[in-house]
Amino acid sequence: MHGISKTLYEMTLAERTSLLDTVADALEATAEEAEDEGDARFVSNSMCVANTIRGMNVWLGPRDLAAAELLLEQGIMLVHQFSNRKTAATLH
Repeated sequence: MHGISKTLYEMTLAERTSLLDTVADALEATAEEAEDEGDARFVSNSMCVANTIRGMNVWLGPRDLAAAELLLEQGIMLVHQFSNRKTAATLH
């Protein structure tokens, strides 16, 4: 990934599918970690976004790209927040 980034609109269907799967996988992995920590709310939020992304991935058409983009942003932010939370906890 050393090239210029593409938008969802510029990606092929295979590239979009791969990106959606990657974000959903990351959400599921952080949900597992949050479950180990006892954070049920984060588990629920992460799994809901992951499942919505996976469901959208099956029927992703050109008219769905704006919604997919929003879901990807939300998913990436959830993973980022969880990562930052763990970093902040180790600093204190």
